[in-house]
Amino acid sequence: MLELAGATVTYGAAPAVSEASLRVEERDLVVVVGPNGAGKTTLINAMAGLHPLAAGTLRLDGRDLARLPRHRYCDEGIALVPEGRRLFTGMTVRENLELGSYRAAAKAQRARTLERVLGTFPVLREKLELPAGTLSGGQQQMLAIGRALMALPRLLLLDEPSLGLAPAIVHEMFRVIREINAGGVAVLLVEQNVAMALALARRAYVLEEGRIVAQGTPAELRGHPHIERAYLGH
Repeated sequence: MLELAGATVTYGAAPAVSEASLRVEERDLVVVVGPNGAGKTTLINAMAGLHPLAAGTLRLDGRDLARLPRHRYCDEGIALVPEGRRLFTGMTVRENLELGSYRAAAKAQRARTLERVLGTFPVLREKLELPAGTLSGGQQQMLAIGRALMALPRLLLLDEPSLGLAPAIVHEMFRVIREINAGGVAVLLVEQNVAMALALARRAYVLEEGRIVAQGTPAELRGHPHIERAYLGH
């Protein structure tokens, strides 16, 4: 499905991500973990078309995505839930959700998709006409994910969805991510909570100082001495 090969992303002359390669298959659930400042957000933003590649390739179904203008990534079935949610806090919950379905194909199914999103996040149904800024942090994260789902993505990119949330809300968020993936949407999750991310994933990559230093199944990474010592406290 989506394949990043030898990708380098720079800020000015400084590389933030260097020669990174990863892939996400249809209906896959892949996580990228690593410490603060490792380049995880830069990596996922490049996969969403928000940062150009200085080197390497990004292909979807074998086609070169890097040649497309940024707004076309959504047309190709890629939706991003950015770090910090980036909601329009003065607009209502309903308006934020509807903004997610601006593409013609998604707009044609807006009513049906809205019902599906509200079924996934029932608390949002009660708050549809309230400003998004009045929601709690967990509810805002639900809204950000719901807005992305309104675009009917094939691939959902999630950047630190657990950031700043209470543990009980984090568990619920991860349950929903698993449910979304079970419904047929491929998921790439960038996450600092390594233990929970590995419990969720089918495959995982470890990013440190802009480079992928390990990859494999969760079981393989849990048995990696460096991963155990640095991230799992063993």
